[in-house]
Amino acid sequence: MSEPDNQLSAEQSRQIAELIREEIARRRMSRQALAEQAKLSLSTLEKALGGRRPFTLATTVRLEQALGVALRKAPDSAPVAPLVNGDIAPDSLGAYSRRAVAWLEGTYITLRPSFGDKEAIYAYRTEIAWDAKATSLIFREGERQDAAYTQWGEVAVPNQSGFIYLVTNRNGQHRLITVSRPTISGEMYGIITTLLAGRGSLLTPIAAPIAFLPIKNVANPSVGRISSSDANYALYRQHLRRTTEEPFALFLPG
Repeated sequence: MSEPDNQLSAEQSRQIAELIREEIARRRMSRQALAEQAKLSLSTLEKALGGRRPFTLATTVRLEQALGVALRKAPDSAPVAPLVNGDIAPDSLGAYSRRAVAWLEGTYITLRPSFGDKEAIYAYRTEIAWDAKATSLIFREGERQDAAYTQWGEVAVPNQSGFIYLVTNRNGQHRLITVSRPTISGEMYGIITTLLAGRGSLLTPIAAPIAFLPIKNVANPSVGRISSSDANYALYRQHLRRTTEEPFALFLPG
């Protein structure tokens, strides 16, 4: 039976800590530098090296990738090959492995209310895929009628909340989408929090329901501003209403 949270044994942790200390001394690098390269907090690294907490498999893999050496040994002392570089997302995004989130990858039709016409629905495509350079899932929007506002960014999948976060950060300006884990048929529902562009440079915070439908679930997807005359309008409206009717998200009155 595996250790809780993939924790390594006390003896394995002791051996790994010794190897890491040797590598740090040999390379004349600081623990802070190693923590940054491995995308770990300095506190996590210090506690593990000091024996105050065991190493986990995920932490060990990150340290192997940062140092370029195998820290784990098989019983016959043969080195165990580390995971392929880029298989673990940063702690700030949930420290998920690529294999654990493969089911999220794909192209979705994204729906939200139109900000310019209260009776219409705004629809566009969103692709979620693994990015080896970022070592995480990323998303990128496409086929937006307002192409100048096309967004892209990182995808956080923390275990604690059970929700998925699509985060855009451009020079400190954020847009956040919070959605549920996919239903059995793959849809995700939640809230988009962004800025509404008004006249001139006027910007106003705005929140609205949002839905992601796997593109394979829509026979002939429509994009752009969808009015009641569009063949997909009823389907799109049904999914947007599901966000608040089930509810996947709540909007409280002021």
